[in-house]
Amino acid sequence: MKVVIDTNVLIAIISKNSPSRWIFDLIISGKIQICVSTDILLEYKEILQLKTNILIAENIVNFIVSNPFIEQIDIFYKFNLIEKDRTDNKFVDCAISGNAEYIISNDKHFQVLKTVGFPKVRVLTVIEFEDKFKDELV
Repeated sequence: MKVVIDTNVLIAIISKNSPSRWIFDLIISGKIQICVSTDILLEYKEILQLKTNILIAENIVNFIVSNPFIEQIDIFYKFNLIEKDRTDNKFVDCAISGNAEYIISNDKHFQVLKTVGFPKVRVLTVIEFEDKFKDELV
């Protein structure tokens, strides 16, 4: 399964004490694959630096870049499907270009994608992802 993980979710799943840590463990083990673009990696690093420190941010981004279960996606077209927070479109474009099955995000701006007929982009919150897949994947 290929997914795109919004930054708010990445922050929530990396701690060993997080109740959602099982998602990060699935990434480590290769049970799920995440798609990232250069813009996503830059946002991950920027926000991780703000929430933690430079060393932790660099370690997480280096892990992502070197992990064989991560697919780096080149974005050639911008769909601009989210109007309320245009910076979120980097995740949408990556999901479409990488043929990801879902975007995992707790950000309410992504909910507009449920009304878009084409291109179809499915979005799940962490809780929805857990309800749908935890028993199957863990």
